[in-house]
Amino acid sequence: MNKIEKMVKELCPDGIEWKKLGEVCKSINTGLNPRNNFILNTHDANCYYLTVKEITSGKIQFTDKTDKISIDAVNIIQQRSKLEIDDLLLSGIGTIGKVAVVDINTDNWNCSESVYLIKPIQNIVYTKFLYYVLQSDIMLDLFKNKSVGSTLKGIRKNDLINFTIPIPPLEVQAEIVKILDNFTELQAELQAELQAELQARKKQYEYYRDNLLSFDNILKRGGVVKKLNEVCELVVGGDIPKNKISKQKTVYYNIPIYSNGTDKNMLYGYTDTAKINKSCVSISARGTIGYCHLHKYPFYPIVRLICAIPNENILIADYLKYSLDCINIKGTKTGIPQLTAPMIKRIYIPIPPLEVQEEIVNILDKFEQICNSLTEGLPSEIAARKKQYEYYRDKLLSFDSPCHSEHL
Repeated sequence: MNKIEKMVKELCPDGIEWKKLGEVCKSINTGLNPRNNFILNTHDANCYYLTVKEITSGKIQFTDKTDKISIDAVNIIQQRSKLEIDDLLLSGIGTIGKVAVVDINTDNWNCSESVYLIKPIQNIVYTKFLYYVLQSDIMLDLFKNKSVGSTLKGIRKNDLINFTIPIPPLEVQAEIVKILDNFTELQAELQAELQAELQARKKQYEYYRDNLLSFDNILKRGGVVKKLNEVCELVVGGDIPKNKISKQKTVYYNIPIYSNGTDKNMLYGYTDTAKINKSCVSISARGTIGYCHLHKYPFYPIVRLICAIPNENILIADYLKYSLDCINIKGTKTGIPQLTAPMIKRIYIPIPPLEVQEEIVNILDKFEQICNSLTEGLPSEIAARKKQYEYYRDKLLSFDSPCHSEHL
């Protein structure tokens, strides 16, 4: 028998009391829609208008994308919401079930109609205990089952106030909050440590790569310095007729089309003819300017990509990719920033003998593999810790329930 079970047995031997949410709260209201009430982002708007996106992390976080309202608009919303510190915010429309505790001053912000403001009666239920209850998996399932609407689903206030939740004695609530707060803090510390380890490895890798590929080091190893157009054929991406593009790979349309962007969002679609048939490095000429990607299979580059196809007798494509990663490739200084083929031609790179290039590529491949394994493993580790936390949270909050159809 754990500590919580002992406390429950001593303090409420007949079982935990269950109450409707509306019975343990002073009020449950929402913010206001600006329609017919106020206007967003006016010249005198220096206060924040909180929506669901500001509480998706579990805390209140305003950003430069948060809409602004005037102090008069804040006061209009306040007449309805009665927003105070220690209230709970619950997303009730769209992304339903995100919860945050109001732990910051409320003078310069208020909420939209998509957010419920829940005021717990503190001598019945602690705010933080209710916070953990409302974000439990079972509660999220209940939100999902009771949501209404065709395109944008939401929870009706009448349904919300009738949800039945466990209300153990305050001493038990405090102990559960203490355990879950500690667990949350440990999870955050672990995540920070993993992120720091990843950043340290990346910096170490970049330092080692940049030194290994430095002009001085390459020249010492029998290298020469060449302009890119002296050792590469430069091909500028072009347009493809719409009737030659398929968003899905098919038997006939199986040649990937790439545009500018990072590895995960470069794929534009598929076509039936390749423009590049050799190993090369593409360079983003717009948007993510200077981003380089190694290609080893036939593909078609569209506008915003410039491809450097190395002379295989002089330069290995993998080595070229690592060399270009060391260079801060900049675009035009006026108008919309972009790269042009003439600018790419003037890039100088140090080129050692082919056997040295192969040696450097092998070293950096292994180093990059270590960094990639950390990068890929980090989300998995964080997800595993999150599941572990959710398991213990739900276990701590699982009490024998009464025979109600709408309970936690």
